[in-house]
Amino acid sequence: MNQQTLGYHPGKTVLHHLNATAKMIFLLLVTIATMTTYDTRFLMFVGVASLGLFKLGNIQWHQISFVMKFILFFSLLNILAIYLFEPEYGVSLYGTRHVLWTGWGRFTFTQEELFYLGNVALKYFSTIPLALTFLLTTNPSSFASSLNKLGISYKISYAVALALRYIPDIQEDFFSISQAQQARGLEMSKKGKFSQRIKGISQIVLPLIFSSLDRIETISTAMELRRFGQKKKRTWYVEEPFKVSDYLVIVLALSLFLVTLALFHVNGGRFYNPFM
Repeated sequence: MNQQTLGYHPGKTVLHHLNATAKMIFLLLVTIATMTTYDTRFLMFVGVASLGLFKLGNIQWHQISFVMKFILFFSLLNILAIYLFEPEYGVSLYGTRHVLWTGWGRFTFTQEELFYLGNVALKYFSTIPLALTFLLTTNPSSFASSLNKLGISYKISYAVALALRYIPDIQEDFFSISQAQQARGLEMSKKGKFSQRIKGISQIVLPLIFSSLDRIETISTAMELRRFGQKKKRTWYVEEPFKVSDYLVIVLALSLFLVTLALFHVNGGRFYNPFM
């Protein structure tokens, strides 16, 4: 597999050897915890720890660079939209007003608004690295098994596993076609003009979508011929029993979730207010 594709990459790290169900439980609990709280201290801790998982899982920057840049762009766009629609929202949340920039009309910039927008950005960079780590260190079949073990229908679980397996294949096809087009003289690298690159990409994406739909139909037909989905339950070849390390991961996830509940009591709500 091309090392630049976003998908499962086999490895021998600690994260690769963890049970997929334990990793799934950790991802769900920590994501719920970070999305419900606005405690900056907790978000910073989870954000730094989740970035550390990249090192622990031997995840290289070139494997996730495109996704991280994509997320950075849309997170900045989201933060800008929040400010444009409600520039005084932080003031209403924290109950104080410390002006950093007077601006024009209603568009002032306060410490409270800056603090709130910083927390929103921290939410992205606390949860996205966790999801990417899970995606790159978890075998799709193990992922499907973990979903089924958590009570989700095995049909849905298998569909998710197929999608995860198919994403790298689409990326590989796109890279191959792109290189073939460049070999024929169509410049699609960073050296070419932006408009030329967009035109070249559009010429690749549409045929690739139709060919992908043909593959999906072929796979679904093959599965129907093998009577997939006729039984209410199924077994999993890749299913593994829990180890001590898996239980420790679940305990850690529960601990972080309980810390969030404790912070609700300490802060008197979801928001940590340093301006009081």
